[in-house]
Amino acid sequence: MKISRTLLLMVLLLPTLASAQNFPAKPIKLIVPFPAGGPNDIIARVIGQRMSELSGQPVLIDNRGGQGGVLGTDAVSKAAPDGYTIAISSAGALAISPSMEKVAYDTLNDLTPVTLVATVPEMLVVATNVPAKDIGELIALAKAQPGKLNFASSGPGSLPHLAGELFKLTARIDIVHVPYRGAAPAVNDLLGQQVQMTFLDLPVLLPQVKAGALRPIAVGSAERSPTAPDVPTTAEAGFPDLRIENWYGMVAPKGTPKEIVAALHGLATKAMADPAVKEKLAAQGATLVGDEPEHFRKFIADETAKWTKVIKDAGVETAK
Repeated sequence: MKISRTLLLMVLLLPTLASAQNFPAKPIKLIVPFPAGGPNDIIARVIGQRMSELSGQPVLIDNRGGQGGVLGTDAVSKAAPDGYTIAISSAGALAISPSMEKVAYDTLNDLTPVTLVATVPEMLVVATNVPAKDIGELIALAKAQPGKLNFASSGPGSLPHLAGELFKLTARIDIVHVPYRGAAPAVNDLLGQQVQMTFLDLPVLLPQVKAGALRPIAVGSAERSPTAPDVPTTAEAGFPDLRIENWYGMVAPKGTPKEIVAALHGLATKAMADPAVKEKLAAQGATLVGDEPEHFRKFIADETAKWTKVIKDAGVETAK
């Protein structure tokens, strides 16, 4: 007896459709590729808690820090493609590190984009002993002293590092990169006036800015941040190409069925639409997004192309 191709396809898809309808039927492991307490961790915990409440299944946070987010992201790429091991990873691990160093995964081939969760603007600040009140004065100061001013970053190849390189290229200035092992020591030396400026996630710098210990120059978002409404954007300051935002997105392993990806997407975006979730993350300077998987895929590709060009144009040394 002949079985029609359509009927055969339906039979083959039945287990996947059934599992998607019941998803999630057990706890979800949500990998955070950074230590607890940072922006990535906070965003994941707030979203994960609401996803757990909505689904009735625990969303277990698994912090796997190391190599700027690469190790935890790689763990997801090697997990079973059933939707029960996912990650909320960052711009560094998804779009920058693969262009800077040898990593064990190819972002768009070994991972399945689910949704862009949130963006967080990078803020440019200077030490209080730097006599510049805005970006124009800072650029003029740098041009008057080529090679004398420096900028701190949270490490070679990090988003703050490439933000500084993009600033150099855009403003045509010569400032020196000083890498640190994380944001905390960079901020400490900035407070101690050992370095002159830095780009870092707005939430990291906001307490020191509000205390008057660091002077804000600009934020790299399209619009002013509600948590720092008096700080102009780089576009307002005359540098629309100096748009620099960190971002965090949900990914699953390659081969995760579309129906499961759709279920994860629906659960995540429903959690993100909750007013309490929005309020908590807005206090962290984060803007929630919640786009479709294909849009997020294109976003990752565009961000990869952008930062690959900066790496090349700035002559940043890579380990590839």
